[in-house]
Amino acid sequence: MEAKRYYQGTGRRKTAVARVRLFPGSGDFIVNGKKPEDYFGNRDLFQRNLRLPLVLTNHLNTFNVLVKVKGGGVSGQVGAVRHGIARALLDYDSELRPTLKQAGLLTRDPRAKERKKVGLKRARKAPQYTKR
Repeated sequence: MEAKRYYQGTGRRKTAVARVRLFPGSGDFIVNGKKPEDYFGNRDLFQRNLRLPLVLTNHLNTFNVLVKVKGGGVSGQVGAVRHGIARALLDYDSELRPTLKQAGLLTRDPRAKERKKVGLKRARKAPQYTKR
């Protein structure tokens, strides 16, 4: 069988969706045509979160990562990219599943914004109670 040109995975978090492609290469990282530091900002937590699946599986300098992400905010997009990279690594080698699973990288985080209810100001905040 012919080797794939790239490995892909789709990641989701809150309302963000990330399409991730891993190309064999030297470790370049591109998110929506920019470097991750430029796209997500220089916050250390985001940078570590993005590379976590690659670091855990010792593939940090094995792949060039190309990401297209849309929807949500910065935190949701970072989570979606992380989820997508983990899924793409599974596409590359299913033997990595136990490592990624143990770190919790394959589970889609189900937490999302709760909807506003009728008669309330927000999802759970009620208007101030007046006795008379």
